Amino acid sequence: MAVLWQNEIRSASTLKGNIFTVPWKVCRDAAKGTDISPREAELWACENGICPSRYERSIGTIGLEGQARLLSSHVAVIGCGGLGGWIVEILARAGVGKLAVVDGDMFGDNNLNRQALCTEENIGLSKAVAAGERALALNGAVEVDVWDQFMTGDNANAILEGCDVVMDALDSNRARSVLVSACRELDIPLIHGAIGGFWGQSCVIMPDDRAPWEMTGGSDKGIEETTGNPPFTPVFIASIQAAEAIRLITGIGEPLRDLLWCDLKEHEYLKIRI
Repeated sequence: MAVLWQNEIRSASTLKGNIFTVPWKVCRDAAKGTDISPREAELWACENGICPSRYERSIGTIGLEGQARLLSSHVAVIGCGGLGGWIVEILARAGVGKLAVVDGDMFGDNNLNRQALCTEENIGLSKAVAAGERALALNGAVEVDVWDQFMTGDNANAILEGCDVVMDALDSNRARSVLVSACRELDIPLIHGAIGGFWGQSCVIMPDDRAPWEMTGGSDKGIEETTGNPPFTPVFIASIQAAEAIRLITGIGEPLRDLLWCDLKEHEYLKIRI
């Protein structure tokens, strides 16, 4: 026999096109006063053929099963600046069930040109805290762990434990090396992204793959030290990274294990076999 909160969701659903849809707020209200979370209420709906209305425009692409997988997933975003802020924005809207947002840095004036989370009012405040607040403002069903600290070899395992996918939104190869080592130890796919000027790159690094910076060596920082980063490059590469996370979690297509290199000035795009 269905319990009361399940009956509330089922009775409020209506057939829209070829799927049953329920207002997302019904799921939220149904969870109140029970021992289930809003995320669990939305997950139950998806698993029982009912789409919470907030995901209605995603279902044609990923299906109810894919949405259920997203709601069941746990993703860590390491770095909440240029790339990370946009990644948090997309994954929260997509309905990734649990996010760990990690950054020990604070916003500065020069973040205003490109970082989704940076405003004139929060200069000097924590990037990780802003990421957590933004995720919850976008989607109250998302469960967020805020790590207001930099990832190190000492805390990496605690941060990443239980994650299905990890997002590399870092700005140095030294920090990335710590991250990729932890992902290998915990057997977690890592989605890499890097930007500089008009250029950006992204790929999926499976636990048994070599990372691009391990192949080339080179300096800790890249061309961004000279070019800086305009507003559009982080959005572009973060979208690719988020798409790869969603594809991995939902099982749609093959992971992008070749390095995708993008030149937004000349609109040249290359896949480079690592």
